[in-house]
Amino acid sequence: MAFQLDARLEADTVSVMQSGIIDIRMMRDTRYYWLVLVPQIEGAVEWFDLPDIAARGLFTTAQECAQRLQALTRADKMNIAALGNMVKQLHVHVIARHADDAAWPGPVWGVGDAVDFDETALQDRLIALRGVL
Repeated sequence: MAFQLDARLEADTVSVMQSGIIDIRMMRDTRYYWLVLVPQIEGAVEWFDLPDIAARGLFTTAQECAQRLQALTRADKMNIAALGNMVKQLHVHVIARHADDAAWPGPVWGVGDAVDFDETALQDRLIALRGVL
């Protein structure tokens, strides 16, 4: 069975780049620098569903993305989470948080409505992310 990205992740994110088997995606929400890491392994729901080398690769990629995103955004705090309550497919959120963002200090989920990018802003954000990742 071939890997297929969950329809909700497909709709809510755009691919920034590929790192090995991990699709590094960006949430379509201008309010946050918010990455979603998706290991492209069919049927993976939990981190422990991954082969050891893939699990370590996902962890390392999450760390590196958080460090680079924090440097880019000068975030006050980096949030890293693998919840999967709404989307079962394994994915890891890496979110740069600032004390003045719309959801601070709570979680970003469910706070207001996502503000999508216009095409120019989308391309600018992708260029910035690709430059540091």
